[in-house]
Amino acid sequence: MRNELEEKIEPVSNSLNREVTKAAGVVSSATLLSRILGFIRDMVIANIYGAAMVADAFFVAFRIPNLLRRLVGEGSLTAAFIPVFTEHMETGKKEEAWDMVNSLTTILILFLLGTTVLGILFAPAIVKIIAPGFYTPLEKYRLTVHLTRVMFPYIFFIGLTVMAMGILNSLKHFAVPALAPAILNISMILCALYLSSMTEHPIMALAYGVILGGMGQLIVQIPVLLKKGMRFKIRLNFAHPGVKKVGLLMLPSVIGLAVAEINTFVDTLLASLLQEGSVSFLYYGNRLVQFPLGLFGVAMGIAVLPLFSITSAKNDMKELKETLSFAMRLVFFLTVPATVGLIILRVPIINVLFQRGEFLLESTYFTATALLYYSVGLFAYAGVKIVVPVFYSLQDTKTPVTIGCIAMAANIVLSIALMFPLKHGGLALATSLASILNLGLLLFVLRRKLGPLGIRKITVSFMKFTLATAVMGSLLAAGSHFYFRLDSYLPERLGVLALSVALGMTSYFLIAYLLRCEELEFLVDFIKKRASREKTKGK
Repeated sequence: MRNELEEKIEPVSNSLNREVTKAAGVVSSATLLSRILGFIRDMVIANIYGAAMVADAFFVAFRIPNLLRRLVGEGSLTAAFIPVFTEHMETGKKEEAWDMVNSLTTILILFLLGTTVLGILFAPAIVKIIAPGFYTPLEKYRLTVHLTRVMFPYIFFIGLTVMAMGILNSLKHFAVPALAPAILNISMILCALYLSSMTEHPIMALAYGVILGGMGQLIVQIPVLLKKGMRFKIRLNFAHPGVKKVGLLMLPSVIGLAVAEINTFVDTLLASLLQEGSVSFLYYGNRLVQFPLGLFGVAMGIAVLPLFSITSAKNDMKELKETLSFAMRLVFFLTVPATVGLIILRVPIINVLFQRGEFLLESTYFTATALLYYSVGLFAYAGVKIVVPVFYSLQDTKTPVTIGCIAMAANIVLSIALMFPLKHGGLALATSLASILNLGLLLFVLRRKLGPLGIRKITVSFMKFTLATAVMGSLLAAGSHFYFRLDSYLPERLGVLALSVALGMTSYFLIAYLLRCEELEFLVDFIKKRASREKTKGK
């Protein structure tokens, strides 16, 4: 049975599949810690600030430097940098690779400093454009502007942090970069709890927590970078072939990410025109969807990009497609049940996590609506995180941009059409539908580019764990309906919720085992071998 399974999943790439799983496991474990701390952070924010005016102001202000972080750092820089850096290292040009790193870092420092100064100066205009509904009352607008100015330096620290993450991920070091975001959450939690009473406005404590967290994320990367051989020297060599290549690859990637962020800002703009609290409802709903997405989709996406880049550099398209098929099946195996679980348990989850202090029962129901519609697109959000790195590894950043533009146009049209009947829920649903369209078009183009991608195998697996998910969903729905009470004591609600989740997971994996889902068998086999190796090391 084991040999048959390995023949099915393996061909040439069983070792690569295990490397993907190992890397994704490291990132996923670190992400789990960060996400748990993120939920604690959001619970603290909900308790102290609720889902009213000050919370809306903070979320909008924090979104602005986050936009720039994704445009110049987390998305475009890593997408362009990792394939080029990997190519240099794989072909023995290590000295040239580190010279490229120094030049890019120097350029990035200058760019981030200029962006920070401009952001602080033009904060009033930026807030007017992004959240026009905030101009009345004037107090809300002024608070948002002040928060934006205080938090804008975050882009400087996080931009350099993302550069460090890209270097370490290229060198197949995933643990410290994945753990770094936990520092931001810890900083925000501590500042909210202990500085709120010391600031002119309590919400300012969160802004200070953001800045301190950004600094901390950068500082923890430095020792590992030094250990890996980086010695930073100020270089401003625009003529370096690697710098030119990264710049050319970044341009369409920046445009593509700008398209994705336009979707987010369209949501923010339209939500600012709806009832007060709509921005916060969307934020909390999206945060809950980001939990499984970060654990499975983002973690796998981070893990596969360097490995896709290696197979692409070797021009081994068969192995690349095998790895893609494996990654997608594994991610869908985990995200489909997570989707159903979030939809069925949305009210209990929000009630247990957030409903206390300034976060009222009404806020729970409004946030549950956002979570429902965001969850519909979870599998697509995760799928895009896997498919886009294939294009990046092939040093094709134009195709995701083109498809992203189509998805953006669809999202804007759907948002305007759905916001009137469904309010903020319509904005969340539009995002999900646009993501599904994005994934479908990416797979269509990739198939034409590389040939068959193993979609039939993915579809068969999808049908199996969809059946397992249906059984799990029935049990969750029954348990939630008969045993969860919104007015009971918190320990009782938490116990019922935990038991429901445990029962749901057990039933899902049991049915998947009976259906002989290859993904489950691979995970079990991988865990057994890892445990055996650890036991051997211990001896």
